[in-house]
Amino acid sequence: MMSEVTAAVWAGRQVAAVRDDPAGRMALMERCYHGPFGRAPRHLPFRRAAMAFMRWQLRRGVLQPVFAERPGSPWWRAVNERILRDGCEAVGLSGGLAGPASSLTADRWLSFADRPTARAWYRAHNGSVVAAYLGHRDLAEAENETERFFMNVVLCRVLYAHALVAAPRIALGRLRVLAPLLGDPRVEMTGIFLQLSRVLPDEYPLHDTVRSHLDREIGFGRLLDFGVIAPRLQQLYAWSARELEAPGLLDCVREGSPVYAWPFADRHVWRPPDSFAVRLIHRVLPPERGTSYR
Repeated sequence: MMSEVTAAVWAGRQVAAVRDDPAGRMALMERCYHGPFGRAPRHLPFRRAAMAFMRWQLRRGVLQPVFAERPGSPWWRAVNERILRDGCEAVGLSGGLAGPASSLTADRWLSFADRPTARAWYRAHNGSVVAAYLGHRDLAEAENETERFFMNVVLCRVLYAHALVAAPRIALGRLRVLAPLLGDPRVEMTGIFLQLSRVLPDEYPLHDTVRSHLDREIGFGRLLDFGVIAPRLQQLYAWSARELEAPGLLDCVREGSPVYAWPFADRHVWRPPDSFAVRLIHRVLPPERGTSYR
């Protein structure tokens, strides 16, 4: 690192070097968790969730360059790049490169580097994710219907995992004592929420209809999405907008239905199926009304 180069410029160069190299992107993400000097033992456990998310993107092929035989997704590439750039900038700042942080999201990664906690990691990671979602809505609109549907599912999942740690009453109501453990990015259990291979196939682009995917979704994923998360969506997005200082996130939900690059008129896809198990979850874990954001 050269002292006359700012952390933001240095980060931009690191990302540019791997822009068309999916494996290089993953290696860069890995290096971020080792810190500026190659040893950051308190940070390494948090890479579990981040690398699971990255591996899923690689398997789907969404990070492939646009000139590849099977091009990747411009939207997914942009989202991934935002996370990488913010993380790299924080590494540069931690290593002594000039600042200040170029964005609120990069500053959040620096806060995580200074004090690595589960809540700090989610504020950094999800802050970058949400900023990328809001900044690249035009790219999202260019994707097909099924891809746009699952963009919303992914966003719901990452916001919910954050709430498990930082707003357990919103996330699990009467079972809130279990929430921080379930959402901790350092433990295997978090894969239930962030390993998206449980939600959709490892292929890009998706060709089947939204309905065909919903008809195939069974088991825990169906109960989680429709039984636990869906009834809390409006409250979850409102809390996340405050937690991440991202008011634009409120434009991604309407009357409890996700509307990121998705028409409100087609909100029927978010209605829970007529299932005894889903109805039971609604009865056992109803969303708590009028609670504080904790």
